Amino acid sequence: MFMSNKRKPKQKKKRLGERTFGKGNTKNKRGAGNRGGKGNAGLAKHKFSWVTANDPDYFGTYGFVRPNRKEIDVLNLFELNQKAILGKLEKKGNKFYFEFKGKILGSGAVSVPLVIKALGWSKNAEEKVKKAGGELTKLDSKEETPAKKTEKVETPSK
Repeated sequence: MFMSNKRKPKQKKKRLGERTFGKGNTKNKRGAGNRGGKGNAGLAKHKFSWVTANDPDYFGTYGFVRPNRKEIDVLNLFELNQKAILGKLEKKGNKFYFEFKGKILGSGAVSVPLVIKALGWSKNAEEKVKKAGGELTKLDSKEETPAKKTEKVETPSK
């Protein structure tokens, strides 16, 4: 028997004379309703068994995880001013000295000269402290004690 190298003919040729062309009822050809929607429509509903068999990782979150934001302690100038007036800050000469491992914010007024060592501060805070005759200097984060570094910081749960 002679075998040709020609591939098997498509089914289209057989179906050309039929009215429905293998779609069942004539109305089933219209739109995508007969196949349950186009593309990935219905994967969580009527095509879910297909998803579990063929693409089990389709649902769920994978990939990038946002890093946790670091919370920084903040302190306002009016609080520092109040501490200085009440005598809770160290005083050398006519200036009050304060060290803070956080950020100084510029809310409130400063009536006494403050010398502040902090990790950071706002522009407004810097202007007010200098106007009152004080100064701001950067506190190195490396100056922390080794015990504090090993200590676990718990973040509040929501």
